[in-house]
Amino acid sequence: MQREDRNESVSDTAPTENNGRNGAKDVRDAIRGSLIGGAAGEPRDYVARAYQDWLRTQEEPFRRERNEQDNGMYQNGISWLLDVPELFAARAPGITCLNALEKARRSNEQIEDYIRNPRNNSKGCGGVMRVAPVGLHGGRPGSEETRLQRDMEAAQIAAITHGHSLGYMPAAMLCHIVSRTVFHDGDRPTLKTIVLEAKDAAQKLFAGDENLPYLCELTDRAVALSENADGDLDNIHLLGEGWVAEEALAIAIYCALRHQDDFSAALIASVNHKGDSDSTGAILGNILGAWVGYAGIDEKWKTDIEIADVILELADDLCDGFTVTERGDAGDPAWISKYVYGQAYRQKR
Repeated sequence: MQREDRNESVSDTAPTENNGRNGAKDVRDAIRGSLIGGAAGEPRDYVARAYQDWLRTQEEPFRRERNEQDNGMYQNGISWLLDVPELFAARAPGITCLNALEKARRSNEQIEDYIRNPRNNSKGCGGVMRVAPVGLHGGRPGSEETRLQRDMEAAQIAAITHGHSLGYMPAAMLCHIVSRTVFHDGDRPTLKTIVLEAKDAAQKLFAGDENLPYLCELTDRAVALSENADGDLDNIHLLGEGWVAEEALAIAIYCALRHQDDFSAALIASVNHKGDSDSTGAILGNILGAWVGYAGIDEKWKTDIEIADVILELADDLCDGFTVTERGDAGDPAWISKYVYGQAYRQKR
């Protein structure tokens, strides 16, 4: 996000209109922090269908009458986010994502394992950028087996659109980092420990993959660079430009470790380089937003974020989950409306 013609960089100032892109003390605060820092059968099944809803937002105008035309659940889209008019705008979507989702729509194929049945050989960063919420799935630390299953689910979700192993293995690592940051028994491990745990988890999940050694080496390099005395820009350029998933994750890890107690400094470092700065900033926001929590993010980064209310609503829904009353009735009609019927909740008057 550097302008070579004017030698300008993003600085420690409040974001201007539409520029805010921000990523745990208690669990709710951590979840809010991670989602606002980044702007749920198996999650991959729901996600694959929700991606088709998103594709519609890039191709069709918003239709306020959608709810009135629906006669039952999922008749006209699975996601209540189709009731958010602001999402119906082209936002420079990645060609790889568009092509993968268009291919899925044409074939109408039902895929259970996206890693074994890749749609392409892309290792772009579009897959890893979207999986942070998977790390929040389940609402508890879980056993090592459970954590590995969660990490693999993130990899499968990334593989919906990015089939190269370097496209989906970093997604498993990011999921692990977010999950271990938010959910932990006893004292929270250091962020460095969590990053190294994520690397170890990837080695268990993807043992034998020919690209795994490079991913691990790049992760180790990011950790080492975060501890030297050199400038951020020089260090970041030793990790790449962030156009591909492993580089984007490495840059985010570096910035998070280097500035783990200063969200603003980390965010500024993550977007001030010559590469895919919006992607590296988004991943950094997921990691450090979870680490410092929503309350730990400076107010200036929470100002003028588009549909911030929707992001926070999603975060709270993910935290609360489905609840029932003592009589066994659904405890939250809004949750039922959104996640059973796929419609935004409108309280009856």
